[in-house]
Amino acid sequence: MKRLPTGGTIDRTRELSFSWNGQPLGAHPGDTLASALLANGIAVIGSSVSLKRPRGVMSAGTEEAHAFVQLGEGGASEPLTRATTVEVFEGLVARGLSTKGVLHEGVDPGRPDRRTGHCDVLVIGGGPTGLLAARTAAAAGARVILADQRPSLGGALPGDRDLIDGQEASAWIAAQEAALEAAPEVRILRRTTAVVALDQNGMMLVERRANPRLWQIRARQIILATGSLERPIVFQDNDRPGIMLAAAVRRYLHQFALAPERTVVFTANDDAYRTALDLVAAGQTVAAIVDPRPAPGGTFAERARAAGIRMITGSVVTGTDGDGDGVLIAVQVAPLAGGEAQRIECDMLAVSGGFDPVLDLHHQRRGPTVWNESPATFVATEPAPGYQVAGALTGAFDLAGSLRTGIEAGRAAAAAAGFPAADTRVPDTAPVQIQPSIPIWQIPAPDEDESRSFVDLHRDVTIAGVHRALGAGIRSAEHLKRYTLIGTGVEQGRTSKVNAGMLAARYQDGPMGTSSARPPVEPIAYSVLAGRARGAMFEPVRTTPIHPAHVAAGAVFENVGQWKRPRYYPRAGESMADAVQRECRAARQAVAMMDASTLGKIDVQGPDAAEFLERLYFNKIANLKPGRARYSAMCRLDGILFDDGVIMHLAEDRFFVTTSTSHAGPVMEWMEEWLQTEWPDLRVWLTSITEQWATIAVVGPLARTVLAAAGTDLDLSAAAFPFMTVRSGTVAGLAAQVARVSFSGELAFEVSVPGYRGEALWNTLMAAGMPHGITPYGLEALSVLRAEKGFLIVGQDTDASTTPVDAGLSWMMTKERDFIGKRSLRRKAMMAPGRPRLVGFLPADPAAVVLEGAQLVEDPAEAPPMTMIGHVTSSFWSETLGRSFGLAMVKGGAERLGQTLHACTGSDSMAVTLVDPVFYDREGARRDG
Repeated sequence: MKRLPTGGTIDRTRELSFSWNGQPLGAHPGDTLASALLANGIAVIGSSVSLKRPRGVMSAGTEEAHAFVQLGEGGASEPLTRATTVEVFEGLVARGLSTKGVLHEGVDPGRPDRRTGHCDVLVIGGGPTGLLAARTAAAAGARVILADQRPSLGGALPGDRDLIDGQEASAWIAAQEAALEAAPEVRILRRTTAVVALDQNGMMLVERRANPRLWQIRARQIILATGSLERPIVFQDNDRPGIMLAAAVRRYLHQFALAPERTVVFTANDDAYRTALDLVAAGQTVAAIVDPRPAPGGTFAERARAAGIRMITGSVVTGTDGDGDGVLIAVQVAPLAGGEAQRIECDMLAVSGGFDPVLDLHHQRRGPTVWNESPATFVATEPAPGYQVAGALTGAFDLAGSLRTGIEAGRAAAAAAGFPAADTRVPDTAPVQIQPSIPIWQIPAPDEDESRSFVDLHRDVTIAGVHRALGAGIRSAEHLKRYTLIGTGVEQGRTSKVNAGMLAARYQDGPMGTSSARPPVEPIAYSVLAGRARGAMFEPVRTTPIHPAHVAAGAVFENVGQWKRPRYYPRAGESMADAVQRECRAARQAVAMMDASTLGKIDVQGPDAAEFLERLYFNKIANLKPGRARYSAMCRLDGILFDDGVIMHLAEDRFFVTTSTSHAGPVMEWMEEWLQTEWPDLRVWLTSITEQWATIAVVGPLARTVLAAAGTDLDLSAAAFPFMTVRSGTVAGLAAQVARVSFSGELAFEVSVPGYRGEALWNTLMAAGMPHGITPYGLEALSVLRAEKGFLIVGQDTDASTTPVDAGLSWMMTKERDFIGKRSLRRKAMMAPGRPRLVGFLPADPAAVVLEGAQLVEDPAEAPPMTMIGHVTSSFWSETLGRSFGLAMVKGGAERLGQTLHACTGSDSMAVTLVDPVFYDREGARRDG
């Protein structure tokens, strides 16, 4: 193809430079990479994926199956990009592909973003049908968003010589666009492709910009006016550079002023005649129109005859010839009924096997389709719920029918969204006579070699491949797709799956249909999906208000979900083990404190708050008096232990509920789900207050002394402030909520103050405790302290099969009422003897610490597969006990106490004795100090 001296919509006053395979080339604003390459005389873009055959440009849009390029460099490089959809910009770098593309290392420097939108009517497709649908809905008063994947509106209409209301098509489109731009409640998204049809009338779209945008739009009604794509014809050597869809040739002529020197048009419908007529009008040579119809008539055929274009009717193209690079130089034409072929030289073969509606989004919403004999394609029979379809999707391929269905869809969508019908007139169009088209699925190869007759031009699948699939017993379109890989490439079968389905149906003499369309419609770069959620913003790093004090104290941090939590506080020259034991000694013998701010906190208020919690938790809540606290736990529906925490009754209709750090979000969502979907009659209000409060646990025999030294108006004596109670007062001059709860077994007070005062309270308590040897402690020491008392951690000492009974919590389970999961706990499997239960263990070697996760067996010498009796869940060295110890889940649980098992890790094993899980202060005497 060559650039004509005039014409097109490109900006000839400006030059752009870009790089192709390392070679500098020129283009104009408005060029796509494909049009720029063609204008520079480059016919071969790359080679095919499997057979390495030369490939050029075969379309002008998203249906492109040949011209895939590697775009950009470094982290910004994007593989398998269609040259037909890439707009040339200054400095663009691209390479042709002879492989499947390369993912380069490095971070994409772009800044993709996410946007959300809401409207009454969302119109997908900015062709003439979509324009009228949007105008009709907007005229009714609806808020409208119109999205189109091209840089300019109008679809395939601009440049065509159609008259609409007496205006040229381009002028009419400009008028519609101006009217929409002027409407107060209309937004137009150009360069925006709808890729995923979501539930509840949602749509995901990608807007191509320097920094792309991922849109999620919700609409009351969605209109699909996605138009149609031209279908190629299957014949021998139909993949050469220089073979192009007829409508694409017309678009390159009108939009980019590109034209071949000598063209042959091969078509079975009237639309391709328009291409021939437009080429002749532009002063180019059309060597022939090859039409298998015996006597094509109608408006466009008569115009072709009047223009003196040679028409070879009742004939087909049976093959093509190429030069040394494989580029088209001639076609072989023979009568459809058989006979001698003639050779016609040309540098362009414009083919048209018909048109297929773009049904991808319709299919995603499970919209029904049916085969329509007249246009010989599948069309939508009715829209999916919440949708309207218009234009080619309904089978209206003519301009007048498309305009009419656009108005009808706009009216229907506006009415369904609650707006009165607008009186929009159907524009006048010039009457044309259209000769019925005939479907052509395959032209038999003259030498019967079907290995060069391509069905899927992207995946290199030929007629021979379809025959092999059917010979293997394939009878389903979905199976055919996966067996042959037809439609599994980037273009997702836009130009191949209808041909493949109809060919298979013909060969097996029975219906086949086509494969379904899966989201997304177009490939989406991961960088676009991620948006700004990458690097530090991929997942928030959460720190407590006391975090600066931990940093100053030299804490080593551990990631607990999103939280940075102190693991231990090493002193100079200390190992982790030394630091942990020092922290444990302080908690057991003097005083220590810990930042417990990460624990989940939920404010539950309302007249029915107690009833709500009674249904969620498996222990009794209704008899919990104000000012008291209770250790509580909940199950999932299947009876599996979900989470545990402390519930504090603050006032008659108010509870302060704590959760484990990792379950703060899930428990809140769980509560909201039940309240909103199952028990909306309950008068309860939930508020997550995890980050409202900073909580410090002051632990150890001297905890009262330190709090008193910091200053408080609370009576901290055991009589006035007993275990599992909560009080409000002041600590260190700060309004505080103080609870007598303990996860260590020692005297402990959990002091909660507003988050912004947390660091000040920490520093005050540290200063008050210095004379008493106060020591901050982290998660490692906490794990040792709680395990010594036999306190479990949900998710570490339990798994997805652990019930409350297995975890040793049956003592707190109410028998008087129902709760979530109770019925599941009565299932036979849940009550079966020999279920894994929580026990303690002592290694035979008191200095050896068993690895957590080690499997417990009776006979370490047993040949594999060994019989597993249980596994180690927690294992530590204890300064207090003077030895190693641990917790485990063991089949039979308490029935095995006193038995010896062996902990196996690889080829090593260690004998352990099963004991009660409480190792320290069984009577609980130390919790009162």
